[in-house]
Amino acid sequence: VQLQASGGGLVQAGGSLRLSCTASGRTVSSINMGWFRQAPGKEREFVATIMWGAGSTYYADSVKGRFTISRDNAKNTVYLQMNSLKPDDTAVYYCAADVSFKWSVIPPREDESDYWGQGTLVTVSS
Repeated sequence: VQLQASGGGLVQAGGSLRLSCTASGRTVSSINMGWFRQAPGKEREFVATIMWGAGSTYYADSVKGRFTISRDNAKNTVYLQMNSLKPDDTAVYYCAADVSFKWSVIPPREDESDYWGQGTLVTVSS
């Protein structure tokens, strides 16, 4: 599975961005897909996930109500719509795929992910 992430950039606090993650090798509806992020000097942390099949979604408490994860099966792409951005959201965002279905407990651990995208930088200015 290859994951190609895009959509990062510089935005003012309160603004919005949409990240995209296009997969090849597996259909996004048949695997668990998610987003993690790593802020400067911090460990990578879970942000959101969309599960295979029916597409149940889960979010970190820090982004709940502001971020929305979704997928477009026809484009084999997962999105992360980020609204009401805060400076604390500044990080490199990584999309991840769980093809082994290890994400049985939410939030999933970083080491339970099978594949990673290259990361896209989101910078939120105050």
